Amino acid sequence: MSIRYLNLLVGLLLGLGLRMAAVAAVAPTSPADSWPTNALSLNDALEVALRQSPTILKGRQDIQESYGVSLQLRSAMLPRITGAASYQAIGDGNIESVQTPTFGFRLRNNQFWNANILVSQPIYAGGGIQSRVRSAGLTREAALAQFQAIVADALLSIKVAYDDVLLTMEQIQTQKASVALLEKELLDQKRRFDAGTAPRFNVLRAEVELANAKPRLIRAENAFRISRDTLATLLGWNIPTNSLDSIPLRLSDRLAAEPFDITLPMAIAKARVQRPELTVRAMDRRIKKEDVTQAQANYYPSVGIAGGYQGQSRVFSDDLSLVLDGWTAGAQFNWSILDFGLTKGRVDAAKARLAKSEIDQDDTVRRIDLEVRTAHSTFIEAREVLASQQKVIEQAEEAVRLAMARNDAGSGTQLDVLSAQTALTEARTVHAQALRDYAVALARLDRAMGDGIQLLAGKL
Repeated sequence: MSIRYLNLLVGLLLGLGLRMAAVAAVAPTSPADSWPTNALSLNDALEVALRQSPTILKGRQDIQESYGVSLQLRSAMLPRITGAASYQAIGDGNIESVQTPTFGFRLRNNQFWNANILVSQPIYAGGGIQSRVRSAGLTREAALAQFQAIVADALLSIKVAYDDVLLTMEQIQTQKASVALLEKELLDQKRRFDAGTAPRFNVLRAEVELANAKPRLIRAENAFRISRDTLATLLGWNIPTNSLDSIPLRLSDRLAAEPFDITLPMAIAKARVQRPELTVRAMDRRIKKEDVTQAQANYYPSVGIAGGYQGQSRVFSDDLSLVLDGWTAGAQFNWSILDFGLTKGRVDAAKARLAKSEIDQDDTVRRIDLEVRTAHSTFIEAREVLASQQKVIEQAEEAVRLAMARNDAGSGTQLDVLSAQTALTEARTVHAQALRDYAVALARLDRAMGDGIQLLAGKL
């Protein structure tokens, strides 16, 4: 499978994930998908991860939480409509009455109700209202960037886990081939011993080599089970409790390496443009700057207007259907002239958080540069190791063939055959590991550079 194609797919899947996360309401989480009936490709695994990976699902909830905060901030400049209603009944003993020589009356009725609706609109708050609106947009952008990073990390974990399963599959085949060769060698030595052309020592040595090879096969099979369980867990599948040796998960891809080359300066330059973590830090710094503005707004007065409509029962009538109603309007002016350092303390704290955010932003750039350097160096190592192993298997297989031919012809020894078989097993093991390391190193380098993420531009 093409690595470049994989990057394109990851970008498209990220776009799908972000679109699903950006909706205003969160759809109820559906149960984990059923186990696949066909062999699972890496592309399929990534699609499954976007639907049901616990990490990505939790990330979607985090982004919804951030959107809730954003909505709260944005509501600061919008009008508010409130309604209220009340009813009160009072015992006659709690109502004061006035008695004169000619008549008497109570100061109020023993039942009373009122209802009103009020519309209020803030007008000025020292720049704090506009700052909160800007913070709302920045919070949303930061949440999207953070979700991008979460999805990218989750998909990288899936890629590594998938390659680990492929590696253990190759290791099983290698160890099975080794056991098969040693079984063949044991049968050959037994035949020669029975014919009187080989000593008993050769049979014993072949039996020992075969016995030593079987534990390696057992360990490879156990590693395969563990790696497959790990992949299934990362994909959000519930492993059956009664499944000890096998789960219904098969993979269709094989370990392969596609040529790729990039210079370190180019990789660092791409990372500084594409990494969502840098966007998160930049948005966080701007949010902290807005926090300073909002804190400073308390130095200034706030002005708002309000208007509404109100109705109530008459005070001196027992008939609750008689209503007094009409409109109300007004303005409100507030100014904290002296708060004994409260506003100054808030401003100083906000400025300190801003300075810390700027330090974090610079530190994040350095850490990402280091991550790219490390990933690039590891990729170069993996590429060179893989290149050194390209011809080894062919050479090792030819060495086994020659050793067995010489042994059959009487010019070689059993030790030559066993040594050649061991070297072949080692070559196959090292080559499979090199393929896996190359694929993982390239995936980590792509993640370090932020490849695939920028394909989302314009999709949100």
